Amino acid sequence: MAQRRGPVPLLRGRGTALVRRYVLAHEASRAEAWRQRARRCTLWLAVHGVDVGPRVIHGVEVAA
Repeated sequence: MAQRRGPVPLLRGRGTALVRRYVLAHEASRAEAWRQRARRCTLWLAVHGVDVGPRVIHGVEVAA
C-alpha cells in the first residue's frame, strides 16, 4: 500500500534553480526599462514646468 503525503509545495522562481537565468534577466531588464521610462517622463515634465519631484527631501517635507 502506497503511503500518502501532504500537498506538494509550489515552487517559487527565485528559490530554485529550475528557472532559467534569461527569464530572470528579462524581468530585471523590464524593471529597469520601466524606471528609465519614469525618469524620462519626469524630465520631460520638468522641462515643461511641471514639478513632480519628491515631496520629502532629506527628511523635510517640501512644498509642491
